[in-house]
Amino acid sequence: MDTKDTLSSPDESARPALPEDVEQPEQHAEAVPEPKKSPTPMQESLRRFRRDTRSMICLAIMILFLLIPLIGPPIYRNIGPVMTTSTGTQIHPQEYRDPYHQELDNQDQGPSAYYWLGTDSIGRDLLARLMQGLLISFAVAIVVEIVTDVLGLIVGTLAGYFGGWMDQILARFTDIMFAFPGLLFAILLTGIFGSSADTFFDKVPLVGGNGYARLILVSCALSLVSWPLVARLVRGQTLQIKEQPFIEAARASGASSSKTIIHHIIPNLFSLILVQISLSIGGTIIGEAGLSFLGLGVQPPGSSIGLMINDAANLVDTYPWEVLFPSIVLTIIVLCLSFIGDGMRDAFDPRSKD
Repeated sequence: MDTKDTLSSPDESARPALPEDVEQPEQHAEAVPEPKKSPTPMQESLRRFRRDTRSMICLAIMILFLLIPLIGPPIYRNIGPVMTTSTGTQIHPQEYRDPYHQELDNQDQGPSAYYWLGTDSIGRDLLARLMQGLLISFAVAIVVEIVTDVLGLIVGTLAGYFGGWMDQILARFTDIMFAFPGLLFAILLTGIFGSSADTFFDKVPLVGGNGYARLILVSCALSLVSWPLVARLVRGQTLQIKEQPFIEAARASGASSSKTIIHHIIPNLFSLILVQISLSIGGTIIGEAGLSFLGLGVQPPGSSIGLMINDAANLVDTYPWEVLFPSIVLTIIVLCLSFIGDGMRDAFDPRSKD
């Protein structure tokens, strides 16, 4: 073997690595994990809320109470046995489980296969009336919260952002409302205009007839005493938000006041409004039940939780279930809404715990 050839052909393994022999970084690009996106403040708040076991249990109970009056009546009125009255007449559950049907042969009956929660003093199905009362309570609460929060959001945002005469009017009006008890003011309004509302709203679809005409007046009264508090909270939050750097940047970029309010201030108020709704909706339900209990809300033959408690209040010694069932339902609703409100406040404003 030629020595020159051997020397001129060094071992390939001893040859230093050339640039083309080096592994390209692109081969490991897939192995590098992409950085995770940090959650938004809203996502972080919802995550904290989901971790609150008590609030989640109460939320599940409230969803159940909301579904029962929506899907319960058609099911309940089609699964019962046929009833034979004292005169030999057969009555189907579609009739005797109607919340307005009076079966005088079955007054003050206890729970049975025909009436799952019993009957009241004039033979009406308590469960059917309780589901109807739940529907009324939730409907009034939703209407009142929509009116209260929309009006409070508009007035509070404008007062906090622009100040001036609108801020002064809001301040004086809220001072008057806070000096006068809200529920007492609602009682005064419904007591004075209740009879006129029965006549005026009797022909209104959905609410007119069957004793529900006064619900419009009740909703207006509860909204009137509730929105100043929302407006005051929104105003205070708006005063803080409008001093933030991103608001100054929006103004510097030439954004109008209306655009700044709609795109920058109102979105940052959603968490405050959401917490306020969760905390106040229980008080709204209590307010409607209290007015109906006093005879200023739903009128007979209509059904409301407060009216059911009032009808059975004098029978608590002899037929306690007639007042016990609606009272327990009302208590559970208010407690669950209170716990949900506390959980949402802690989730959206962790500093409130301190």
